[in-house]
Amino acid sequence: MTMTTQPNDNTDTRKVKGRFAPSPTGRMHLGNVFSALLSWLSAKAQGGTWLLRIEDIDPQRSRDEFADLIMDDLRWLGLDWDEGPYWQSRRGDIYERCLAMLDSRHMTYPCYCTRADILATQAPHESDGRVVYKGTCRHLAPGTRKGAAAVRMKVPDEGEGIVSFIDGHYGKQTVDLTTQCGDFIVRRKDGAWAYQLAVVADDALMGITEVVRGRDLLLSSPQQIYLAQELGFTPPHFTHLPLLCNTAGQRLSKRDRSLDMAALRQRFTPQQLIGLLAHAAGLRPTAAPVSAQELIDTFSWDKIGTDDIVIDTTKL
Repeated sequence: MTMTTQPNDNTDTRKVKGRFAPSPTGRMHLGNVFSALLSWLSAKAQGGTWLLRIEDIDPQRSRDEFADLIMDDLRWLGLDWDEGPYWQSRRGDIYERCLAMLDSRHMTYPCYCTRADILATQAPHESDGRVVYKGTCRHLAPGTRKGAAAVRMKVPDEGEGIVSFIDGHYGKQTVDLTTQCGDFIVRRKDGAWAYQLAVVADDALMGITEVVRGRDLLLSSPQQIYLAQELGFTPPHFTHLPLLCNTAGQRLSKRDRSLDMAALRQRFTPQQLIGLLAHAAGLRPTAAPVSAQELIDTFSWDKIGTDDIVIDTTKL
């Protein structure tokens, strides 16, 4: 069985609707801004709309004050949203219905394994540190184990769960869910909803046609395509971005407080920061200040390379 989602071409007649879906676990940083900017530009350049969704399903790390700061930073940058914000923490009943549908088809099972259990039995997948779950709990008889359990989604047997899709920037991708992903969590042991289930349900029910995000989430796409199709949804088109890295090759993240929006807003105007990112992406020949609105007419994915983008953080 091979599952395929359509490429980013004219076969989809739906009006383009993109989205930005940050987790309110800290202040936005330069990498988040880069993803938000290109997602916004891609949707607007196609005459589409852009939705904001706050992915606050992690009750231990999500904070309302971070969500407020994210929205304030987007407005400061000129990246206004056309719809939202939506809050995942308020959509649990929707996820419950989706999980019940999967349960009724025997596509899920309780998993009692800890990460330590999994690491003890296998090595990380390839070079990205990802651990592929081998289905240890899949065949446990009901009542065999007691206590808190996560819920996992079954993937097809090896060779039967091939997912192919055309990434809008990196081209054709083909993944065997069994060997490269494994059965994945749809509800955590603490009862919190897992990213994969929540994002699939929300993208479908909110009418998202295009997902633009960092290439570190590239392997999430086949899992989401599979889950969407099993729930009867049409998957969105996926377009992944090169990552922003420092000169040591480390991905820029929230760990570097000098690159979060609190620090960046002290050093740059919105136009200066957008100009810097537009130049880094290859959208403009210089880093001259520019507004997001001014970039729409000349935006093209063809201008953006596929290699990760090095930012000399000492010069910011």
